[in-house]
Amino acid sequence: MRHRKKTVKLGRSQAHRDSLLANQVCSLIEHRRIKTTLAKAKATKPLAERMLTLGKQGDLHSRRVAISYLKHKDIVKKLFTEIAPAAADRKGGYTRIVKLGARLSDSAPMAYLEWVDYAPVAKEEVVAETAEKPAKKAKAPKAEKAEGEAPKKKAAPKKAKEEKSEE
Repeated sequence: MRHRKKTVKLGRSQAHRDSLLANQVCSLIEHRRIKTTLAKAKATKPLAERMLTLGKQGDLHSRRVAISYLKHKDIVKKLFTEIAPAAADRKGGYTRIVKLGARLSDSAPMAYLEWVDYAPVAKEEVVAETAEKPAKKAKAPKAEKAEGEAPKKKAAPKKAKEEKSEE
């Protein structure tokens, strides 16, 4: 019987599974939101919350434990300096799973795993920011004309010709 054996195998050996989950948590810390399969998101969530709890403790031992598991000092630094202070008043439940539906290729259920404090930038805000900054248009190089060729005339739109003839 499988009493108290909660580990989801994910079709991998233990070492491969540990590396996968550590990399998922590193990506979550770096990007604040990751898109993955639902099974991987559910397996990653407890580890991510455990790492954030270590970040909230903030002592040297907690930092060393986090580094020993995640293997990236810069990611652990970001966890301890940016993400953990933002969740300092929260007592648990630091992450959420947002279900997305099936992936087209193999119909695997997909989901976002993100921090609860994460607010994605809306597309309208991104469009507004790009509209404020006028982009420099690069001029296309002119094509060289071969000797003896006449310059090509651009055809005027038909509507413009009709308007001129009515006047």
